[in-house]
Amino acid sequence: MRKTRLLLCTCLLISWQFANAQLGGSRAFEYLNLPNNARLAALGGINITSGWYDPGQVTSNPAMLNDTLEHQLVISRLGYFADIANTSVTYVTPIKKYGTWAFHLDYLNYGDIQSFDEAGFLNGEFSVNEYAFSVANSQVFGPFRVGANLKVAVSDLATFQASALLLDVGGTFLHPEKDLTVGFVIKNIGFLISDYTEDNNSQLPTDIQLGVSYKPEFMPFRFSVTARNLVRSDVTFFDPSTNSLFGQNEEPGFGEEIFRRLVFGAELIASPNFQLRFGYNHLLRQELKLENASGGAGFSFGFMFKVKRFEFAYSRALYHTVGGSNTLQMNLNLDGVINKN
Repeated sequence: MRKTRLLLCTCLLISWQFANAQLGGSRAFEYLNLPNNARLAALGGINITSGWYDPGQVTSNPAMLNDTLEHQLVISRLGYFADIANTSVTYVTPIKKYGTWAFHLDYLNYGDIQSFDEAGFLNGEFSVNEYAFSVANSQVFGPFRVGANLKVAVSDLATFQASALLLDVGGTFLHPEKDLTVGFVIKNIGFLISDYTEDNNSQLPTDIQLGVSYKPEFMPFRFSVTARNLVRSDVTFFDPSTNSLFGQNEEPGFGEEIFRRLVFGAELIASPNFQLRFGYNHLLRQELKLENASGGAGFSFGFMFKVKRFEFAYSRALYHTVGGSNTLQMNLNLDGVINKN
């Protein structure tokens, strides 16, 4: 009965969220969409069905939280552009009578930025930071698993601050015999606690995502496809005066509208202790490539290897001819250490 009430309340909250969505304004807290672990970054930046034994994936889909992840600590650092860096920490622990829980912290640091007045004189420097703290839990119903991730997000832009209380709701179906996972996530539903200014009307980065991962029985590859931006009616932008400069004279058609919503990933599972990962994000490629050079925009790759209790992962995502981002991650299994104490 308690689970039924919880599900009903969640559905009402989701319905209210989409009923009150507005077309105008701008979306705040977009940093929540950055890939906060090496697996995500290597698989195209979006993936909700791969990584059952990777605690970092809990923030991507809370339904992937399970008891095999208990006592695991994950530390990840994304080196972004212009010395911007995102640091993530995740820890999974059991709580007596309440199941397995995951605690996660994201901290995005833009560094120190110079401040100038209207006349162009230097006023000093100010800092810009954004961060989010979340708590996740999940429940099992046979081959199905559902989970929720409650988070507080804060954006601190010099003298302007905004905060929000957000909820991710996810579900997965894990095939009982085959290596097949189907999942969905409704991300970042909730409400603003405070906005940057009284007159501002910031929107939340709400999204619905669907995904599937499958590993053929006699192949060392796992393939993934994830659909995102499913709450948006249009994900293409076409300005004839601007696009003609890049040789794009025709407005994107229906096929392009579909393809830009999809993110593709593949993992070469050489052994339980070593993997190679690859991803392709068509939306990123179409939006960031140049006419004569793409710089590999939209492609990403990485690897993972384990040594006893430690797991190390690295990924690189290509965005533009000027370069890309690098992500380093370390997973530490504290199960034996915790039990001994």
